[in-house]
Amino acid sequence: MKSKLVGSFRYGILLLAGIMVTVVIFACTPKEKQTFSEKSWDIRVAQTSPSDLYAPHVEDGRFFAPWMPMPDKSFLDVVWWKLFSKTDYTKQEQNFLPGVLPDTARRLAQTKGDFVLWIGHNTFLIRINNTYWLTDPIFSKRALIPARVTPPALSLEELNLLVPEMNIVISHNHYDHLDRATMKKLPRNAPVFVPLGLKTMVEKMNKQVVHEMDWWEEYDLGRSTRLVCLPAQHWSLRITKGRNRSLWASWLLITPEVTLYFGGDSGYFKGFKEIGKRFFGIDYAFMATTAYHPRWFMAYNHMNIAEAIQGFADLNARYFIPTQWGTFHLGDEPAGYPGLDLARHITDNHLDAGRFKIMDIGQILAIDPEVTRKKSL
Repeated sequence: MKSKLVGSFRYGILLLAGIMVTVVIFACTPKEKQTFSEKSWDIRVAQTSPSDLYAPHVEDGRFFAPWMPMPDKSFLDVVWWKLFSKTDYTKQEQNFLPGVLPDTARRLAQTKGDFVLWIGHNTFLIRINNTYWLTDPIFSKRALIPARVTPPALSLEELNLLVPEMNIVISHNHYDHLDRATMKKLPRNAPVFVPLGLKTMVEKMNKQVVHEMDWWEEYDLGRSTRLVCLPAQHWSLRITKGRNRSLWASWLLITPEVTLYFGGDSGYFKGFKEIGKRFFGIDYAFMATTAYHPRWFMAYNHMNIAEAIQGFADLNARYFIPTQWGTFHLGDEPAGYPGLDLARHITDNHLDAGRFKIMDIGQILAIDPEVTRKKSL
């Protein structure tokens, strides 16, 4: 009888301890995780006002998105994500990566006409009417801490040799988008276009010509070509620069031949629809597909695949080019997972696969001649 009582007592203690641990874990669980659902998130987005896309977006030296300020996330939120928020992936999902094509420098030297070359992550080299554009260049082995899982398509030395003159576009100051080591080695006189608050920093990266722009501001490049700085739903932070002390942006390059939208980093927001209305005729939309798991932590700043495709539809663009996948492991999902997720989504939803250009690293995609033909009519 005594042994039964002791056993029951021990069982009760263990049960009580288990309940207490469960309560503590739940109490420490971030509120965002406790309340997040895709439906509630969609409702929050739907309740935002397009007019706020034009509202003031800086106060006391800090930038913000006036249509939906970013929820505060504490250090404990980050710790909880890293320690407890895990998603299981299949072996295929864990191992999937974009192809890395060889001899990019040789192929680039032999390429005629207008093209898009994926160097890796959000780094693309674009040639339009013999003018070169380079987006968010990073050739380093690490983005501060995360290491590359795939190499850049060509070296900086090869790029500088083949493309001595280029324009550089920066979306924001995160280390995987603004890499100091890379910037310092690119041509000193290359014009660089940056959002507000980044001019001085970029000038210190060995750059002489830096154009700092605000949302909705346009820069006339001559020959009927314009670069437009546009809103995005994201944030900024560097070790040497406080949170949201510089702006983040998407960009629209309008030329007589083709119009390209560079989405930078962004969560889904009504800005895509507004941009599509104001700038009709976008040919290529470079849409971020990265770091969207776990959703409770990432939804504000990063779109999942369904949202990226919705943003593409809102823009009323012709072609979708996924960006920022297959190079760095930034979210819960493996680095290459978004490319596989996108391909599955296209198949499962019977979308026109020809409109989605899922590129390999080093792939040189010729600008559709039908696009340039229609522009000339």
